[in-house]
Amino acid sequence: MKKKVVCYFSAAQSEQPIIYRLVKNYDLIVNILKANINPAKEGFLVVELEGSKNKYEEGISFLKNLGVIVEALSETVIWHEDICIQCGACASFCPTEALSIDRESMEVSFNDSKCVICGMCVECCPTRAIELHFEVREAVH
Repeated sequence: MKKKVVCYFSAAQSEQPIIYRLVKNYDLIVNILKANINPAKEGFLVVELEGSKNKYEEGISFLKNLGVIVEALSETVIWHEDICIQCGACASFCPTEALSIDRESMEVSFNDSKCVICGMCVECCPTRAIELHFEVREAVH
């Protein structure tokens, strides 16, 4: 089982080895996609958690018992093809080839199933044709 979730942390929670415990105690593979901690040490973490269904559910329960708010994450990046100038800058920075350029036609394409929400494409796009959307769908059970 593999799911992307957003975890919202308080300052007290950000001081704890929570990710370490998810790996060690619940045998989950944790892929950190995005993180933001403000100066007050509160923030969020966008992660992809992978493991058995039971271990995933136990890990989510562990987070909730600590008071971490956990919400499901919608899929990822919006590419506005109509704004794109087909420069290919995004394709050169995309680590997963979710954004790629066809060398024959020199056209950019986007495969959202390969996207890991790293945000590198947003930073390099000169026309801002790419947007990150961390939209919450529902509470995770």
